[in-house]
Amino acid sequence: MSELFRIISDGSCDLPVAFAEEKNVSIVPFYVSFDDEHYERENVEIQIRDFYQQMVDRKGVYPKSSMPATQDYVDAFLPWVEKKVPVVCICITTKFSGSMQSALNAKNIILEDHPDARIEVIDSTINTVLQGLYVQEAIRLRDAGYGFEDAVKRLEEIKSTGRIFFTVGDMEYLQHGGRIGKVASVAGSVLGIRPIITLKQGEIYPSGIGRGRKRTFEKSLELLLNYLTENQYTPENVSICLGYGYDIEEGTDCARIALEELHKRGLMFETVPTYQIGATIGVHTGPYPLGFGVIEKAIHESK
Repeated sequence: MSELFRIISDGSCDLPVAFAEEKNVSIVPFYVSFDDEHYERENVEIQIRDFYQQMVDRKGVYPKSSMPATQDYVDAFLPWVEKKVPVVCICITTKFSGSMQSALNAKNIILEDHPDARIEVIDSTINTVLQGLYVQEAIRLRDAGYGFEDAVKRLEEIKSTGRIFFTVGDMEYLQHGGRIGKVASVAGSVLGIRPIITLKQGEIYPSGIGRGRKRTFEKSLELLLNYLTENQYTPENVSICLGYGYDIEEGTDCARIALEELHKRGLMFETVPTYQIGATIGVHTGPYPLGFGVIEKAIHESK
């Protein structure tokens, strides 16, 4: 069967490379640099594990990320346009990056020579592992036989339900990136206080503080549980995941704890999938981000 539409996402979605290949999703990578001069494509020239290892080994060195270029998107779109396959391109929230503008520029360039090309560029209003869940909903729609226009419509309908509830290992990287003030960073370091942060509809919001890793994780989980309860979400109509940074073992253990708490609330999820948060967000959070992504399913399931 010919492909109904091609799903393309920028590398902020943090989906494993093997998974994306298996599901016929094209990834346009971000770039990352540790010296402001040499930029490497994430998951192509530098792997996520290597990225985090450098952050841990080179404390005080702050990496930077750079968005995909217009030509990167032209290269991703053109093979499918030439095959007459519509393209759905899902980009990180425009509040965090100009990746979507690069994609729109590429679309306009391609339309000059291929005026009949069907390319829809979506501002996901989200990022990282939550963007990955959103891409998986696009996969779900495609594989269920939804056409290009119907899939885009449904994706636009669900994106506002996306939330990330997360914490970080310390405030150092947030302070360096201008996300919080130096005084707050110093106070946080001395007192062991860490922020709990919510991302919704493209913006980040403070959602409390906690002392110590265990407490901030518990508060992030509490935010997730409350969001599910308030919106009457169940495993049939919502997707969730846990994102972690350098510490794979911590991510696995926290996913287990989360699943136990979900079951206590009568939310019988089979699993809490875990994904490694990539460099696009990791450069701002440091090597120890930890939190949850949640979004309404594009196709609700029956029990």
